[in-house]
Amino acid sequence: MIKSLQEPGSKTAKLYYNAPGWVAHTITNPWGFTSPGESASWGSSTSASAWLCEHLWDHYLYTQDNEFLKEAYPILKGSSEFYADMLIEEPSHHWLVTAPSNSPENSYILPTGEHLNVCMGPTIDQQIVRYLFSACIQASEILNKDPEFRSKLKDKLSRLAPTRVSSSGRIMEWLDDYKESDIHHRHVSHLWGLYPGNEITIESTPQLATAARKSLEVRGDSGTGWSLAYKLNLWARLHDGDHAEKILLRQLHLVGVSDMNYKDGGGTYPNLFDAHPPFQIDGNFGASAGIAEMLVQSTPDLIELLPALPSTWTEGRVYGLKARGNITVNITWHNGKVVNYQLTSPKPSYINLKVNGIIKRVLAD
Repeated sequence: MIKSLQEPGSKTAKLYYNAPGWVAHTITNPWGFTSPGESASWGSSTSASAWLCEHLWDHYLYTQDNEFLKEAYPILKGSSEFYADMLIEEPSHHWLVTAPSNSPENSYILPTGEHLNVCMGPTIDQQIVRYLFSACIQASEILNKDPEFRSKLKDKLSRLAPTRVSSSGRIMEWLDDYKESDIHHRHVSHLWGLYPGNEITIESTPQLATAARKSLEVRGDSGTGWSLAYKLNLWARLHDGDHAEKILLRQLHLVGVSDMNYKDGGGTYPNLFDAHPPFQIDGNFGASAGIAEMLVQSTPDLIELLPALPSTWTEGRVYGLKARGNITVNITWHNGKVVNYQLTSPKPSYINLKVNGIIKRVLAD
């Protein structure tokens, strides 16, 4: 489907932005709808196609399939061409940013008291475009293609607006340190860099990780469907298993049809469908992803076992989870500690493994 969006997306890129490459906005479908749609407060978000490309690069990181990467690279390149052209220089810091855009559905308050949605360079866009450019650069290096375009992307990448901490100690959602209209808004778009992105981690960016935690604490645990599932994954990335479990239990809370509401009526119907009125598969798939994230987290450089294990999950076992690098992981634990594990790979390789708090070099074969 992502591949099929290139042709209509190139028309949208040309007609709306006079830009090369291709783009898709928040709403899309198998019939090739790629234009902004519905409310400008969220339907005009410009980074949706870059987020779609994240799936392609992440698939490669998990599979190490170079034939797949050869097919995916033109899609990554086309998306990168669009953003490289449409970015503008904002006046305060001279960073390159997307514009116009928004932090989907959330609004900010100007000093005049006005509530606005449309803005330049919301944090989510900057994080996603940074991920896309990095992925496209790495893919071009692996495939030994397009050195001139790669150099152009490296220059653009260095000029993107960074993720910053606000005066309140939270991750800034917009370019300026605005107050948000609803501090408990169910969206946490500005934490994309924590999950599913990789620019915010406890180990490499502890200050940003602390600010992300505070952002989640202020937003609270309310929500339904994808929102709860997203918070579950974010808490898992922060290695807080007990809070992740708390969100998971909210997601699994049994509800009936009459209990539905968007703010705090989430849960699961008796048939196990997610209760985001009337139903949202994002909650089901997202919660499953969150459980996996509680048990195994991986980067191209490190696999960590039981990074966010709740204190109530004292013992258990899991088989067949996949880690980046095409590593299959089996784990058995007791009293919250790994007592046995197995890492298998179709291509034997040494990897860094963090188990029971200790990093070791092990062979996956």
